[in-house]
Amino acid sequence: MNDIAEPAWASHVNGNWLAGGETHSIHDPGDLEQVTRRYRLATADDADAAVDAAASAFPAWAGTPAATRAGYVYKLIDLWREHVDEIAESVTREMGKPLAESRSEANRAIDEMRFWAGEALRLGDRTFESARPHTEAYTIRQPIGPVAAVSPWNFPILTPIRKLIPGLVCGCTVVLKPALQAPGAAVLLLRLLERTGLPAGVANLLIGAGRDVGDRLVRHPAIAGITFTGSTDVGIRLGVLAAERNAKVQLEMGGKNGAVVAGYGDVEHAAKEIAAAAFAVSGQRCTAISRVIVPQAERAALEQALVARAEALKVGHGLDSETGMGPLASREQLDKVQHYVALAQQGEGRVLTGGRALEGDGYYYAPTVITDVSPESALATEEIFGPVLVVVPVADREEAIRVHNSVRYGLTSSVFTDDMDFAHAFTRRAEAGMVHVNHGTNSEGHLPFGGWKQSGQGAFGIGDTAADFYTTLKAVYRMHRG
Repeated sequence: MNDIAEPAWASHVNGNWLAGGETHSIHDPGDLEQVTRRYRLATADDADAAVDAAASAFPAWAGTPAATRAGYVYKLIDLWREHVDEIAESVTREMGKPLAESRSEANRAIDEMRFWAGEALRLGDRTFESARPHTEAYTIRQPIGPVAAVSPWNFPILTPIRKLIPGLVCGCTVVLKPALQAPGAAVLLLRLLERTGLPAGVANLLIGAGRDVGDRLVRHPAIAGITFTGSTDVGIRLGVLAAERNAKVQLEMGGKNGAVVAGYGDVEHAAKEIAAAAFAVSGQRCTAISRVIVPQAERAALEQALVARAEALKVGHGLDSETGMGPLASREQLDKVQHYVALAQQGEGRVLTGGRALEGDGYYYAPTVITDVSPESALATEEIFGPVLVVVPVADREEAIRVHNSVRYGLTSSVFTDDMDFAHAFTRRAEAGMVHVNHGTNSEGHLPFGGWKQSGQGAFGIGDTAADFYTTLKAVYRMHRG
């Protein structure tokens, strides 16, 4: 698929596709000579128009029966099934991940949409026994209002789905701003939603830079809440802007996710799980395992198995069926990875495999394993967001937990052990929003997803806890005659 002959794709506001705006081109990160698609960029005025549309549509949408709102999602699912391949190929061409990963992401979206459509009739809350006679006491949930949803480029299908669909089901209207690096899946999502007959203004799309439209959305007084997925530094800045007017936030931010391996007999299984979590999406996942923390006495066999896994990955273009890992998404990501690997080459670690850019007209980098990394090194504490896995040797299990908790992030974590007492202790003590025992850091779409410390703020997303962001509680006391 190469749609460059098509007119530039654009934003969708109040039921209309916008025609104006500066043109922005996206190049295939695996074949830089290819322009994948062109887009018309939204302006700050377009952002204001999108918010106005969402605010105008909100009262009627909030008053629409939940089952009716869910009906639009079921219609979307039927349409989505017909376009999985088109959506997946668009993602691979725009941000580089292997087509198998893009298809998996597009198919997972169906399951998560089905889950949220089913949640529509479970949005009630609780009843209480009142202390007063002849009085009923209960709480209800109501939508908070128009919501701004800011999504990243690394999961350009699932993340917009995880923000837009729960918002619509809960009765909010939404202005979606996908990352400028890979907005194609979001455009296709809005095209399909349009075909369901969704009322104008309920779902709006802005394609533009954060400085032009993202900040305008966050500052707009009619936006009741901001749901953001992206880097910690950007998320904290948006959180500060939102706090200035007491807007609600849901921030899913960065991670420096650790896997502790201690007393685990199946080293090959641990390496398989860790490598899959480290090198999927070329390591460009907030939940990627990027640190392996292991006692000195157990490190040798594990390092050997991790190197074998890394070297077995075939790096290539995402549309090549044999590709196990695609290119990085941009020159910026490639430069960032090279910066951190240089720290190891300068003495902060020892490169066991990889550590170099690969030939090809794209942002290709070898899967990299680095050992002898100090817990204080930037390699062990800062989010690299690339195919770099560092091994941090420690003296014992107690130090392993302490090192695991020493970073500013707390998104997800893993422990591999045959000692269930240690597994229990790690599960309780790990400073992370999600813990995996003898398992990589893959999440499931019906479970809560979120982080501690500087990895998250606000309600956990993805599972039913997302309703805590999109709705607000109201307590009701109703007295009647006995």
